Amino acid sequence: MHEYRTHKCNELNLEDVGKKVKLSGFVKTIRDLGAMVFVDLRDHYGVTQLLINTPDMIEKFSKVTIESTICIEGKVLKRDEENVNPLIKTGDIEVLVESLKVLGKSKNILPFKVEESENVREDLRLEYRFLDLRNEEIHKKIVFRSKVLKFLRDKMDSMNFTEIQTPILANSSPEGARDFLVPSRLHPGEFYALPQAPQQFKQLLMISGFDKYYQIAPCFRDEDPRADRSPGEFYQLDFEMEFATQEDVLNVLEEVVTSTFNEFTKNKKISSTPFERIPFKVAMDKYGTDKPDLRNPLVIDDVTVAFENSDFKVFKGKTVKAIKIDAKDLPRKFFDSIGDFAIKELGLKGLAWIKLNEDLQVSGSIARFVTGEVLEKLKDICSLKENEALFFVADEYKKACTDAGNIRIELGKRLELIEKDSYRFCFIVDFPMYELDDDGKIQFSHNPFSMPVGGIESLNTKDPLDILAYQFDLVGNGYELASGAVRNHDTDIMIKAFEIAGYTEDDVKKRFGSLFNAFSYGAPPHAGAAPGIDRMIMLLLEETNIREVIAFPKNSKARDLLMNAPSVVTKEQLDDVHIKIKEEIKK
Repeated sequence: MHEYRTHKCNELNLEDVGKKVKLSGFVKTIRDLGAMVFVDLRDHYGVTQLLINTPDMIEKFSKVTIESTICIEGKVLKRDEENVNPLIKTGDIEVLVESLKVLGKSKNILPFKVEESENVREDLRLEYRFLDLRNEEIHKKIVFRSKVLKFLRDKMDSMNFTEIQTPILANSSPEGARDFLVPSRLHPGEFYALPQAPQQFKQLLMISGFDKYYQIAPCFRDEDPRADRSPGEFYQLDFEMEFATQEDVLNVLEEVVTSTFNEFTKNKKISSTPFERIPFKVAMDKYGTDKPDLRNPLVIDDVTVAFENSDFKVFKGKTVKAIKIDAKDLPRKFFDSIGDFAIKELGLKGLAWIKLNEDLQVSGSIARFVTGEVLEKLKDICSLKENEALFFVADEYKKACTDAGNIRIELGKRLELIEKDSYRFCFIVDFPMYELDDDGKIQFSHNPFSMPVGGIESLNTKDPLDILAYQFDLVGNGYELASGAVRNHDTDIMIKAFEIAGYTEDDVKKRFGSLFNAFSYGAPPHAGAAPGIDRMIMLLLEETNIREVIAFPKNSKARDLLMNAPSVVTKEQLDDVHIKIKEEIKK
């Protein structure tokens, strides 16, 4: 007989009645009824009920604590009819315990009850994550993640992609976030950087002649945490293809996403292919974001022209956006509450609105300014009808779009307009190649290795802020699920593209020497993308916090409470890598 078990805790059934068995697992619950004791034994696979009804065994189990690991031997019994538990696979049987061995004793006092850990404050859960993960529901999420990863690998293999691992210790790269730097012991004063993505390596693989590459890639970015973004590190399904166009990549994304969501969801509506392609400018104008949740039917209209000759000075010289809703039977306090949201949550000074009543008269906070020509233009632009209302946002273009987008999202929630049990996907395309940073300097807006639309001619003749790039995002239910691009594979275009963003030719050759050099040896056109695995699984499990689908996540302050990282290291360790910590300036 095996040292620890003959069966797992989900395997025994009525066919095993009368058998001698051995089980090992964690003590989930103990129910002491005096003359007998019932124990639920849990392992990775399931739960089996144990029966203890002899004085000596009851005495032994009196010393066993919840969450201890034990090994028992015993006989399988059929449960009485009234004690059958249909909620577990082993609910028709129980095991009469004949011997007990405690393999690992747990403390008497636990930081929380494992079965109730989802209701415990997050910092405590993460500090004792090994206990939190014993919770069956949380445990299932990590197992689910494993199944999704296997499915993705099988899918990519079936599409003739080759899995290749790329280095973790790499060079610093300007990809939109801060790098995590790793000091070199062997090369004083020099640093590796953990890759924000395997960008340069996968392009080098294309130049090396690998037609289709993929990997489940760890990525590292020193970014502030968010509910939908894991701080510090995350995983993506990174892939790249030779001799590929943007449409080729979008087709792969459609196939991967639809097959995955069809495999792991039930009774959900999933966008049919091809997914809608929405230009970035249209997305900002229509939804106020480049991550639109298409389950929300509300759209934003630009009504700037309607107020050009208006006496309403608040809107003068500004971009004016409007969101139309069905306002029939909505009380005044609804409009006031949206105004409060705009002030308290978005920092706006207020939120203007009007309603076209059944008698076609206008009411609302700016009703006296919406008459005559202004009203007629609003009716025309927004197809405004009786019992409909408009909320207005006015500001410089970018902020007006963003604020209107946030109002649209809030209205969709409060009016319960969000389509249920569905996954709505789209592609955002035609991103701008460049944007201005906070200091008014031109910088890359997305991926610096992308091909500009129009190639070198666009770079030489267009205003940089008017240049579009072959860059795209996959968006699902308001979340960015993947980013991708057609890559630049020409040295002249690379030099010019980086020059516009403030890099010299020497900078390019120094920072991207391998890629720059490789482009001089017959680089094929190539393109690719990278769906975020953590975020995809979060959507599949209908979680709102990405930390719920990661085995050992960091908290909202980017700390690992379980392993106490980051932490202080010794002076000897710092000396070894030629690092000295600056002393804080005492005030």
